[in-house]
Amino acid sequence: MSRGGSSAGFDRSITIFSPEGRLYQVEYALKAVNQSGLTSIGVRGSDSACIITQKKVPDKLVDPDTVTHLYRITKHSGCVMTGMVADSDMMVQRGRYESADYKYHYGYEMPPDMIAKRLADIGQSYTQIAHMRPLGCCMIVIGWDEEKGAQLYRVDPSGFYCGFRACSAGSKQIESNNYLEKKIKKNTMMNKKEKSTDCDSALIPLLRS
Repeated sequence: MSRGGSSAGFDRSITIFSPEGRLYQVEYALKAVNQSGLTSIGVRGSDSACIITQKKVPDKLVDPDTVTHLYRITKHSGCVMTGMVADSDMMVQRGRYESADYKYHYGYEMPPDMIAKRLADIGQSYTQIAHMRPLGCCMIVIGWDEEKGAQLYRVDPSGFYCGFRACSAGSKQIESNNYLEKKIKKNTMMNKKEKSTDCDSALIPLLRS
């Protein structure tokens, strides 16, 4: 995919900025997440965090039990991946490696915010190395921290990460965020039952549309 006009050629390398100050390869990676055909939602409550996503089997011959977008990283943290499946698997494996290395050196499990930060740093480095490319996937991390309680973070292909009370990723991200914003305004810190109900309520209408 090449652009015409004044922006022609600036999307051929990850390390070249366009005259408008944009990195088109990073934007393409974000589009790959939105064009995956899946929508994932995460909500953080007062006592726990919840994630939900769609499950689509690409072929009738594929065993449905082997298809998943939900992964465990450590004993008290996990994630949901949205975007390119191969890139998602690589990012999860790197997260598990970093978590195991952190526990080996410090003697306790890597907190969810540190997992998100470390993977975001690695993802950002892919946007400035010429022989690499950004990962076409988005990670929503949830977990339990002994000091901060339930945690919810989102890691983008650009290397940006941030904590959320509720977030979404995928093809219906805008519609999901609009629904979640209305719910969060009414109830800023939901309990476990309310949180699970809102995840389901946000995703079900999108499946019908």
